[in-house]
Amino acid sequence: MNFSIFTFMPRSNILAQRIEFIKGVGEAKAKVFAAELGVRTVEDMLQVFPFRYDDRSRFGLIKDARNGDAVQLKGILISLGRVRMKRGSRLKGAFKDPSGIVELTWFQGAKWLEETLQIGTEYVLYGKVKVYQGQKTIAHPEMETLAKSQQQSAFLPVYPSTTVLDKKNVGQRSRRNIVMRIFESLTKEDFPEVLPTSIAEKLRLCHRYYAYKWIHFPENEEQRQQASNRLKFEELFFLQLRILQTKKQREQKFKGFVFEKVGDYFNRFYKEKLSFALTGAQKRVMKEIRYDLGSEVQMNRLLQGDVGSGKTIVALMSMLIALDNGYQACLLAPTEILAQQHFLSISESLKGIGVQCAFLSGSVKGKTRGQLLMMLKEGHIDILIGTHAILEDPVQFKKLGLAVTDEQHRFGVAQRAKLWTKNEHIPPHILVMTATPIPRTLAMTTYGDLDVSIIDELPPGRKPVATVHRREADRMRIIKFMKREIAKGRQIYVVYPLIEESEKLDLENLDQGYQELLNYFPLPEYQIAVVHGRMKPRDKDMEMNRFASGRAHIMVATTVIEVGVNVPNASIMIIEDASRFGLSQLHQLRGRVGRGADQSYCVLMTKAGLSQNARERIQTMCRTNDGFEIAEVDMKLRGPGDIEGTQQSGIVELKIANIVNDVQIMQTARHFAIEILNKDVDLKLPEHEILAREMNKLKSKNQS
Repeated sequence: MNFSIFTFMPRSNILAQRIEFIKGVGEAKAKVFAAELGVRTVEDMLQVFPFRYDDRSRFGLIKDARNGDAVQLKGILISLGRVRMKRGSRLKGAFKDPSGIVELTWFQGAKWLEETLQIGTEYVLYGKVKVYQGQKTIAHPEMETLAKSQQQSAFLPVYPSTTVLDKKNVGQRSRRNIVMRIFESLTKEDFPEVLPTSIAEKLRLCHRYYAYKWIHFPENEEQRQQASNRLKFEELFFLQLRILQTKKQREQKFKGFVFEKVGDYFNRFYKEKLSFALTGAQKRVMKEIRYDLGSEVQMNRLLQGDVGSGKTIVALMSMLIALDNGYQACLLAPTEILAQQHFLSISESLKGIGVQCAFLSGSVKGKTRGQLLMMLKEGHIDILIGTHAILEDPVQFKKLGLAVTDEQHRFGVAQRAKLWTKNEHIPPHILVMTATPIPRTLAMTTYGDLDVSIIDELPPGRKPVATVHRREADRMRIIKFMKREIAKGRQIYVVYPLIEESEKLDLENLDQGYQELLNYFPLPEYQIAVVHGRMKPRDKDMEMNRFASGRAHIMVATTVIEVGVNVPNASIMIIEDASRFGLSQLHQLRGRVGRGADQSYCVLMTKAGLSQNARERIQTMCRTNDGFEIAEVDMKLRGPGDIEGTQQSGIVELKIANIVNDVQIMQTARHFAIEILNKDVDLKLPEHEILAREMNKLKSKNQS
């Protein structure tokens, strides 16, 4: 066996060998690989997988090549020499095939190329053609002798790269050669199995050695597919195993308060205060929550549902179950406006049934704050509603049984963890709510340690918001439509995008829109409220309240209203420059209307010349009101890492699997992970020894 490319390393640790010891890498290139790709070891190098392959089984002809074409040619190098330039020189060559001649140019590495390339020798050449003044040229082509190229795979890997790697002369050819040298010194023994034999056999997975070899250098499509399936399954399986093991171990470690009964608070609210029938989805979710609260296990449940689907009522009824069992509850919202709104609506809903509610935010100070904290600690406050202020250390409960967070992605992981410390021994039950629909596959990874409940139907009488796309030429039609709706007593939102590069541009954009609206809606006949992110909280609240109370007909705003006041009378949402918004934002904004019984409308205004991506976003919004369908499209367009909320949730970076495209593999991996953990949660059984070993290895790698 050839060990020449590795030094100072016993056979058993070849994959852990640092890459500077690989022939052709060295210390300088190793530093670039580490800085640019996080590659430090042989195993790291093998886990930078190709993102596509060049099919080198086919050859073109020079005469057929067009400007910009990537071509593979077979021919003879007929000349090679240096051409002097103002600064230094370049290397120039001519390459001939049966159909013509193409000029070759190199600006770097001339000395090495002159020594390596042989005039009159037959080569296989690969590169991109440029046509200048009728002359076809290829700059920096990849070249192999015909004899050597015939020994290589027909599918040549193309790896993720960076500008720095290219500048440091670590291009695709160099990368391929490094990986080839690695495989010259590896055997099956260097890739011990990490999956139980039963799983590998049941799924007919190829050996890990072949998976790695074929993913880099497949001889055909079947080999590439086998390698891809094996590596994707392995990656997703260990991801699910880790997430689900954490969840099960937490359930064993942390016992939850047992809420044995549904009592007077719940029953009186349900019979006397609930003025409408719960939807089937709300009843199903209440049943799931009720089961958790009585199970002796601490509840950690994610409640998903579109804006207006009735999540808050479900949360309130869950809090009343806590009260019925002698415990307190709290509800956290990300902004003071939203927290105030929750406080007012919940206080109103609970009037007359003896529940003591209180509000806490940073603006509650002095004696009022001191008295509130004392009453909370002594148990005289049943439900505390507020902002991040609830998480502060001086805020102590007598007996917190349930903590609810609204728009949970706006709270960091560390902030949410503080809720666990509000009781001395047993953490409270946790219910996290979001109106940002999360695609199922993303929920299995990002929120895989939470149980998920979905409210997937709107209350009866709610009409879907009618969404239309309009351009600047339609402006006067829109103005007339707005005036007709205002005459009927309706209110209107007009939202402008945030231009992230410039707050000044934001305000100019919004102010210009406000001035234009005044031309069509003059004072005092029409009243327009203005809200933007740079306003003082007091001024912002005043303007929002002016709109919420009906004193203003139109609210001109930036996206600060995405999570904001509930105004059932607002029936029109006009979104200016809608192509600048992401799908998730557009859907959230649309959710601000359609809260009353009247037909509501969302108008997406755009300028001419939409990109393909923007056009698809606009078409999706016009086609459907289904938040989950919108979330799936959003994830396909943007990728899972950019979906709102995932950044704070510890979404894992996958090396080869794709949670958009690999749903089937993900579900299969989850199935096997659940099967194993139901039998052996700590992986102590002999047949799970290899799983425990691999989990420990992955854990230490993540921590390093």
